[in-house]
Amino acid sequence: MVFLTDSFAVEMTMSKDLTARLPEGMGYAFWEKEMLYDRELHVSINHPDASDDNDGSLEHPFKTIQAAADKARPGTRVWIHGGVYRECVRPVCSGEGPDRLICYEAFDKDQVIIKASEEIRGFQVSEGWQIYPFGKTPGPEEIRIWEIKLKPDMFQGYNPFGMVNILHDRLYIEYDKTDMTTYMNRRGMVFCDGRPLQQVSLYEQMSEIPGSFWVEANGQKVHFRLENDENPREHTIEITCREQCFAPEIPFLSYIKLKGLTCAHAATGAPVPQRGAISCGRGHHWIIEDCTIDWSNGVGIDIGNECWHHTRIRDQVLGYTIIRRCHIYDVGVCGIAGMFTRDLLIEDNYIKGTGWQRMELSWEAAGIKVHGCRNSLIRRNVFSKTFRADHLWMDVGNENNRITQNLFLDGIEQREAVFIECSRDGVNLIDNNIFWNIEGRFDRSLVKEKPGSSGWYNMEEDSVITGWAIYGEGTDHLHIVNNLIGRCRSAGYFAKPVPFRISGRGGTSRDAQIYNNIFYECGEAAIKFPTQYNKAEGNFYVRMPGGFLRILYPAPAVCLDLKAWQEFYGLDVQGQEGWLDICVDTERLTLTVDHAGDRPLMLPGREPGPDFVTDTAILKAVPSDAMTPTDFYGMLANISGRIPGPFSELTMGMVYSIDPRKPNGTGDQWPS
Repeated sequence: MVFLTDSFAVEMTMSKDLTARLPEGMGYAFWEKEMLYDRELHVSINHPDASDDNDGSLEHPFKTIQAAADKARPGTRVWIHGGVYRECVRPVCSGEGPDRLICYEAFDKDQVIIKASEEIRGFQVSEGWQIYPFGKTPGPEEIRIWEIKLKPDMFQGYNPFGMVNILHDRLYIEYDKTDMTTYMNRRGMVFCDGRPLQQVSLYEQMSEIPGSFWVEANGQKVHFRLENDENPREHTIEITCREQCFAPEIPFLSYIKLKGLTCAHAATGAPVPQRGAISCGRGHHWIIEDCTIDWSNGVGIDIGNECWHHTRIRDQVLGYTIIRRCHIYDVGVCGIAGMFTRDLLIEDNYIKGTGWQRMELSWEAAGIKVHGCRNSLIRRNVFSKTFRADHLWMDVGNENNRITQNLFLDGIEQREAVFIECSRDGVNLIDNNIFWNIEGRFDRSLVKEKPGSSGWYNMEEDSVITGWAIYGEGTDHLHIVNNLIGRCRSAGYFAKPVPFRISGRGGTSRDAQIYNNIFYECGEAAIKFPTQYNKAEGNFYVRMPGGFLRILYPAPAVCLDLKAWQEFYGLDVQGQEGWLDICVDTERLTLTVDHAGDRPLMLPGREPGPDFVTDTAILKAVPSDAMTPTDFYGMLANISGRIPGPFSELTMGMVYSIDPRKPNGTGDQWPS
C-alpha cells in the first residue's frame, strides 16, 4: 500500500481533474478541443419546404439526415431540427482532427429521434392458425389476434423478421448450458405505443400471453395480440425494419460527433460481431454525447473493432471514444461494446435494463463489455437493473484502467457486477464506487438444506452460489479501494486462477489489493481470496456472517473472522468490524446510515469489544492510498487518513445524494 504524502497532495491539488489519474500515474489523455465550425447544414423533416434537393440552409433545409451526411465535410455541423427520422444515417466522410470534427447535433435541444422502425397500418384479423394448444379447452374470453403482411420495400435488403438473433460467430456458445429459444428468436421487434410486445415461438402461445407476437417461417407475415385484446387501429404500431440508426458503411471513419440524438428500435443481432444502434464503424475519436438509446434488440453502441475475425491492419487506431451523459435503456444484450479499444472516456451515463434477451452465455452480455481495453477512464456512471448480465465486463488483456465514482445497482439474477477477466500485466483500479444488491444467478434447487448442526462443519458454502460484486478470473494486480460493497448474494470479492487461457501463461489471480472498503451484508463472505498471495488492509466489515473472510487454496479452504485473518495471515491489521444499518435507495439515488435496530448474534462470552463500531462517529480513519486521493464526490481526501469507504465523512442519519453524474458537464452541481 502506497500512502499519500504532502508533496503528492500538492501535485494532485495542482492537477485539473483529480479523478482522471490512471493507475500508472499519468492523467487520462483528454483530446477534445473547442470547435469552430465553418459550415452549417440544416435538416428539418417537418419544415413545409424541406427537400433533399435543397441547399441545407435554415430557410431551405434537407428532409433527411442522410442528405446532409452526403455533403458534410470536416468542420461541418449538421443541425437536426425536431422530429422523427425513419432512416439509417450512413456518414461518408471523416473529420480531420479534434478541431475539425463533423458534428450531427439536435438543433436548439430539439427532440430528434432516429428510428429503425416504421409505423404500420392495414391490419387484418388473423385466421387459419390454431389459437389454443392441442387438447386445451378454449376459455370464455375473446382472444383477438391480428396479422400484418410485411412489404418487401420496407426492408432494403435487411429483413430482421427473417433472421435469428444470433449472428455468425456461434463457436463459443455452450448449447447444453442454456435455453436457446431467445437465441433463435427473430431480430424483429413490434411496438405498441412505444412499448415492445413479447416474441413467442409458437402461434398458440399468444393465447396465454397478451401483448405478444409471432413470426411466420418465411419472415414475411407477423401475427400479434395486444394487451386487453385491444384493436391496433386505436394505437401506434411500429415494426423494426433496419439494423442500425447511425452507422457508417465505410470502415474507419473518425473524428465524428453525435449530440442530443435519440436512436430507437434498432434490429441489431446478438454479438459477435458487435453492431450497435449507433456504430463507430471501427473508427476512432468519436464523441457520443447527450444521446439516448431506446430499445435496441442486441447492442446499443459499438466503439471497437466489431469482430476478432477482421484482418488486423498495422498501426490501426481503435478507441479514443468519448461517451458522455447518454441514456442507454433496455438493450437486449450489450449496452456499450468495444473490442480492442484504448483511451476510452465513458462518463456520466445512465445504463438501465440491459440484458432482457437472456443471452449471457453468448459471452458478450453486459451494460459495458470491452476487450483488451487500455488507458481508459470509466467514471460517474449509473448502472441499474442489468438482467442476467454484468454491469461491466472487461475481457482479456485490460491494463491501466480506472473505474471510479460509479453506481452498480440492482443486478437482477446477476452473477457479478464487475468482471475483470484474464488481465495480468498492468494494474486496473476500482475505487470510490457503490455496489448494491447483486442477486446472483444459480439454480436454487441445487443449494442443499443443512439439517441440524451439519452446516457448522462445512469448510466452504455450495460452489453453485454466485452473486459477487467484483470477480477477477485469472486477473493479477487488481486494486479495489474505498468502495461500498453491499448486499451481494455470495461475496464482495471473489477470484480464481486461470491456468491455461492466454498463450504464454495463465492468470494467477495474485496481488489483488483490497484496501479501505466497506463491506455490508454479504451473503457468504466479504472476501474470497484464491490464495494467500493477495492483500487486504483497512476494510470495514458490517453485518457479516460467520467466517466472512476466506482463503480457498490450498485445500482445505479456511473461513476466518477478522481476528484470525489478522493473526494468522497479517491481513487487515487496521481492519474494523461493526453493526449498522445502511440503506441505499436505488430509485432516488440516496444513501443513509443509521443505528442498527437489532444486535449481532454472538456466542456467550464473545460479545463485541470496545472497538466494535456501532456509530460512524467512532469509525477510525485508516491511511489513504496514493492511487485514490479523491472521494466519491471527487474531492481531495485527507492526506493523513480517511475513514473506509467512498466518503470522506459519514454522519449517522444524514441523507446523502449519490447520483454521481455531473449535469451539463460542469461538475459543479450535485443533485440534492
